[in-house]
Amino acid sequence: MKNEGIEGTERFLSPDRGRGLRAVRLFSVGELVFACPAYAYVLTVNERGAHCEHCFTRKDDLFKCGKCKQAYYCNVDCQRGDWPMHKLECVAMCAYGENWCPSETVRLVARIIMKQRVTTERTSSERLLLLKEFEAHLDKMDSEKEEMNQADIAALHHFYSRHISDLPDEQALTELFAQVNCNGFTIEDEELSHLGSAVFPDVALMNHSCSPNVIVTYNGTVAEVRAVKEINPGEEIFNSYIDLLYPTDDRKERLLDSYFFTCQCTECTTKSKDKEKMEIRKLSSPPEPEEIRSMVLYAKNVIEEFRRAKHYKTPSELLEMCELSQEKMGAIFADTNVYMLHMMYQAMGVCLYMQDWDGAMSYGEKIIQPYSVHYPAYSLNVASMYLKLGRLYLGLERKTQGVKALKKALAIMEVAHGKDHHYVAEVKREIEEQN
Repeated sequence: MKNEGIEGTERFLSPDRGRGLRAVRLFSVGELVFACPAYAYVLTVNERGAHCEHCFTRKDDLFKCGKCKQAYYCNVDCQRGDWPMHKLECVAMCAYGENWCPSETVRLVARIIMKQRVTTERTSSERLLLLKEFEAHLDKMDSEKEEMNQADIAALHHFYSRHISDLPDEQALTELFAQVNCNGFTIEDEELSHLGSAVFPDVALMNHSCSPNVIVTYNGTVAEVRAVKEINPGEEIFNSYIDLLYPTDDRKERLLDSYFFTCQCTECTTKSKDKEKMEIRKLSSPPEPEEIRSMVLYAKNVIEEFRRAKHYKTPSELLEMCELSQEKMGAIFADTNVYMLHMMYQAMGVCLYMQDWDGAMSYGEKIIQPYSVHYPAYSLNVASMYLKLGRLYLGLERKTQGVKALKKALAIMEVAHGKDHHYVAEVKREIEEQN
């Protein structure tokens, strides 16, 4: 495939940001700017059996690979389509049995290596940016990231060297893993549940803004980029790389740590939402600045501690962690404070896992209004929260509230996912079933 570009856009050198993507015509809110098929992708292990490995379709009656009994497909066509990639893992899974446990990143890199071997021309995922042009930022990696990189390389050799002849050398693998860590995407469903990992080179060309004018959603294994603000000819097209709930300093820290740049977008320079995001409880005697600083530090530590605890604590222990941290933070932070909301969201997730529908609903009700204020318009985080709440209400036979919440989710999804997306059709069907 020769370089035909993407209609309505062009690659250019963005001031202070390096290469980027800009519009050469007007894009209206909700309009598809471009779609990009995955260069390589992998379904997460936890979704096996619920989604087709090849097209990511979610359905009940999938059939499994006769050899490894681990991969599931819609039909023979999907199985054949996936075989060039699945054969890497099929034999290995049979050989290693329960000891087969490479990380998702390692699995994705193995597929990229195989794809590069059989690909001689520019692919339809690389109309503006080649995968080999990805930034690796090797010079900016700290020792912790280097160690993780080395562990991934060791795992690749361990699980795949028998099945991929002549793996690239150490330097090439170090660069490839760094490129994928910096430019990879996680594919999520309509409730933002993790489905898999992929690389979309053309999507990776877009620079970041904490006030983005496009949003990326997924239709199977294709990334779709839609305008969430009007974009005029000549304007740069910005995506967001991170969760935008948090205050400026947190966002900047995350971007520097994961993507190695200091964000200078309007949102970061004006800090316009920080006061609301860091709302302090109305008390007869306001807390001292030092008390607030100390509570922020506690909040950041407990968020990190909870992230690690998910791997070894029981659901009831996790719920207790959430409740205790909210109690402590609530002495200073208002319920609309983003650190409170973070722990409420985690608690809601645990309640859903434990099938405590009433508990999940009560957390969702506390979260949804502040989310609508803190996040930009047409946020997937807000849509997914309305969706979860709507489905909870319907499950608890609160029909009026359920339909109302689903309609709010739908209004965002029609812009973010597009009116023809199967997720949109599903939500419409759920609403119609209540009439």
